[in-house]
Amino acid sequence: MKAAALLLAGSMALAACASDEDTSAGGSGGGSSSGDDLMVGIAYDTGGRGDKSFNDSAYAGAEAAVEELGGELEDLTPNDDASNRPELLTQLAEQGYDPVIAVGFAYGDIIGDIAADFPDTTFAIIDSSGLDADGNPLGEGNVTGLQFASEQGSFLAGVAAALKTTTNHIGFVGGVETPLIQTFQAGFDAGATSVKPDIVVDNAYISPNGDFTGFSDPARGQIVAQGMYDAGADIIYHAAGGSGTGVFEAAATSGKRAIGVDSDQYETVDDPAQQAVIMTSMLKRVDNAVELFITDFSEGSVEGGSDIVNDLSTDGVGLSYSGGFIDDIKTQIDDYASQITDGTITVPTTP
Repeated sequence: MKAAALLLAGSMALAACASDEDTSAGGSGGGSSSGDDLMVGIAYDTGGRGDKSFNDSAYAGAEAAVEELGGELEDLTPNDDASNRPELLTQLAEQGYDPVIAVGFAYGDIIGDIAADFPDTTFAIIDSSGLDADGNPLGEGNVTGLQFASEQGSFLAGVAAALKTTTNHIGFVGGVETPLIQTFQAGFDAGATSVKPDIVVDNAYISPNGDFTGFSDPARGQIVAQGMYDAGADIIYHAAGGSGTGVFEAAATSGKRAIGVDSDQYETVDDPAQQAVIMTSMLKRVDNAVELFITDFSEGSVEGGSDIVNDLSTDGVGLSYSGGFIDDIKTQIDDYASQITDGTITVPTTP
């Protein structure tokens, strides 16, 4: 019996060693084992999928990655006041989704705690950092920040608006008055005044910092934008998420122009009347960033506790040319873009 027990124990040890040798590790930042199906989880920002902007762009990137690599994609939308953000991340991690992608800076305050509870899950957060205010990794070093130089793309939007205005009066509508959205305002203002120092730029926000309903209230977006058009602005740039359709509606009603954000909104809006007024969009290639992150994860090359910044030099931001409304000023826009990438122009990040 003793001999049999020793033989059994030895067999189990050999089997465990063989299992260890056959398993492909995903690396310190996580990864999909060679025999495992990829399971990607997305927790959206306010408004969820269907906002024709930020959330939809994130979904497009994840969908493209899963179509290319195979696997499963699960996406969750927060409730009306977005108070259940922690539950969304927790639910995805508990169900085995890995990586889990949080769409929007509003997850920044809670993603570190969730990541600490699930140290074997890889997390990413869009428009926020994988580090805390002191530069320490969030969670267990399993969070990657996917960031964008939104001020650079917004600078080009300001250049385009200044070159196209006929009233020397333009505007910016932000969804929520947060430091992140203020980078859009700062870039837009700087771009416009670099072309025409005497241009009038109106700035307004739909809701104050902490009230995220400003990203999902087209009616209020329309009211704010209509006030600017009535005051003389003929082009308005919005960074307001789902509320941006209200800005487009105000532009269509007033016979004026608007500039979209995040995705090419000329191609994504459903209303032909709104499409006709979208002069250009400031592209923040969330889709590219998400797709690349998932691809890197599948290859085991994600390093948590770090940030990836997408800017003009990597085509992470830019302008769309759909509709042909700014084709005639492309040379001037490209010149300003070159001055940003070569360091001649430093774009401010605060108003």
